[in-house]
Amino acid sequence: MIKKAVFPGSFDPITKGHENIVRRASEVFDHIVVAIGSNSSKNNMFDLEQRRAWLNEVFSDLDNVTVDDYSGLTIDFCRKIEARFLLRGVRNGGDFEYERTIAQMTKYMASEIETVILFTDPEYAAINSTVVREILRNNGDVTQFIPDSIHIA
Repeated sequence: MIKKAVFPGSFDPITKGHENIVRRASEVFDHIVVAIGSNSSKNNMFDLEQRRAWLNEVFSDLDNVTVDDYSGLTIDFCRKIEARFLLRGVRNGGDFEYERTIAQMTKYMASEIETVILFTDPEYAAINSTVVREILRNNGDVTQFIPDSIHIA
């Protein structure tokens, strides 16, 4: 049985922290699906096609990473594509508490799905998509926070 993981997020935009988690996890899992989720509580800055293009570009060198999108519950998407692992990245203690709650709720709802949490490397711990979007809205330079292969105009 292959070890397939889903790494869900809005990736609005993808950051070096996201990239760090996926690249490291690609050595652990046979297949990772970077899954762009539709979150009703978020107003995305970038459309789905742009985010998908960035993700495909960033991970084009990894044969075991693909990009997809979904709406609804992440566990339903995991079941649909037969992924037994949910990959989550954590930057700090606040993230950990949030992710622990989500992992416990996931376990109640889908006992067959294991949540695997990776901590970002320290140099990426401060990078946050919300802050990156705010810098962009104010015409700031975000190149140090996003993967080198993508360009935001």
